[in-house]
Amino acid sequence: MARYGFDTQLVHGTRVYDDPANPVNPPVYTASTFAFPTADSSPQWDYARSGNPTRQFVETQIARLETAGLDEDAVADVRSFAFASGLAAIHAILSTFAPGDVIVADKTVYGGTYSQLQDHFTRWGIVVRLVDFDDVDGVERAVAGTGEFAGADGADGAVAKAVYFEALTNPLLALHDVAAVSEIAHRHGAISIVDNTFLTPYLLRPLEFGADVVLHSATKYLGGHSNVIAGLATVRGKDLADRVYFAQNRLGGILSPRDCEVLRTGIQTLALRLDRQSASAEIVARTLADDDRVKTVNYPSLAEAGSPTAEAARTLGVTAFGGVLSFEVADGIDPLAVLDGLHLFTRAVSLGAVESLAEYPARMTHFEIPKPQRLEFGITDELLRLSVGIENVDDLLADLRQALDAAAK
Repeated sequence: MARYGFDTQLVHGTRVYDDPANPVNPPVYTASTFAFPTADSSPQWDYARSGNPTRQFVETQIARLETAGLDEDAVADVRSFAFASGLAAIHAILSTFAPGDVIVADKTVYGGTYSQLQDHFTRWGIVVRLVDFDDVDGVERAVAGTGEFAGADGADGAVAKAVYFEALTNPLLALHDVAAVSEIAHRHGAISIVDNTFLTPYLLRPLEFGADVVLHSATKYLGGHSNVIAGLATVRGKDLADRVYFAQNRLGGILSPRDCEVLRTGIQTLALRLDRQSASAEIVARTLADDDRVKTVNYPSLAEAGSPTAEAARTLGVTAFGGVLSFEVADGIDPLAVLDGLHLFTRAVSLGAVESLAEYPARMTHFEIPKPQRLEFGITDELLRLSVGIENVDDLLADLRQALDAAAK
């Protein structure tokens, strides 16, 4: 099979079935069931929950994108799955673990992920150890069950089965060293699970740095137009892939054929959109950093030399960071007044779409995290998050300036 360049693969995907009409775009198969040629045959598709040609096209495409820098032997060991949401994909992966298993998770994971880990899977008997993934020594102790983690959580110092973290964190934009964390996990027999929603395979491919599972809320950059809810999971290794397929098929959180088609068309323009969004976000971040009404700005390119984020960017070769940034307003300025004063930015959760969005993490995306922990993690009551779209960047800057002007008065 030909290995095309990344941008070409975005547009064309990989044909997974024959159609005598030779359509330019793959058909959308909405059938819920498929005919058996004979009573004793075993057709590739029989019932749409178990498999569907439209879904398989998207799953094959994302697997090829995630492995764009790997050789053919490595690609053959990778499989992707499409789900009805990012949290459905996360649930399917976490459901492969058993009571008593330990998962080490970054303490700043997305609020929905935090809730799934702490409010749902702990009831299954899964033990969750939260740690700062900027501290690789702390990650090592958490995985090994030593130091402060020796018997502190009822797991009697058990070695972890997995590490779970975001490559680029939400909403503080810390970049984690996928290679270093994955090496620690593998040395202790654990797997490495990476949520790569904020970077996508266009800017970073975690499988190339040792990750075993890559997750996406495809609702965000991959869809790119705020018109589909979708999740993707890509896994390395047949045993793990079989378990994830079991969860997809038996729990039933599949992505519908029509939504697969919406996602496919969004993926086609991913590179064009992310180039524009990354460039504009860089300008917005640097402009806000020079504004006296702004206390701090979180964007990886602004990280100090030698910081964990700067070192991770160097190690992983990441040079563009997407369209999301966050900032804290200065003392005496009401962040909600800034948010309410925006005209071009839409007040809404989510991110990665062509239109620019703004939100208040403390109340809108990370409210599931109890306030003491949220503040400890650095998600303060002064923090706002922006998702920069593809509009004219001067218009976006003017909107931010007038909102800050009004709030400062």
